[in-house]
Order: sequence, then structure tokens, then C-alpha cells
Amino acid sequence: MPELLIYKSKVQEIAKREGFRIASDFYEALSKKVEELIMRAIEKARAENKKTLSAKYLE
Repeated sequence: MPELLIYKSKVQEIAKREGFRIASDFYEALSKKVEELIMRAIEKARAENKKTLSAKYLE
């Protein structure tokens, strides 16, 4: 399994609080989504010649 960008324990907390369990493949898929989101934000910042990622690049 590749290095995860998310904390499993925090994801489990949310799922458990809502009455859900988590399949083993969920963590890696979620981590990949987070990486994609970060990369899109980087592309947007680069387009504006910025070196700082901010919340506006998540939209």
C-alpha cells in the first residue's frame, strides 16, 4: 500500500460516528482523491504565478 495522505483514524472516527464501517480499499482511493485535489490546486496557483496554495484553489 502506498503512503497515505490521510489519517485512517480520523476517517474511521467520522464513519463510526455516522454508523458506517470502512472497506479496506477506501483509504487508498480517498488518498488518491486528495492527491488529485492538491494537484488541481497547484495547477490553478501556477496559472496565477502563485507559490502559496489557498482555499480558493480548491474550488
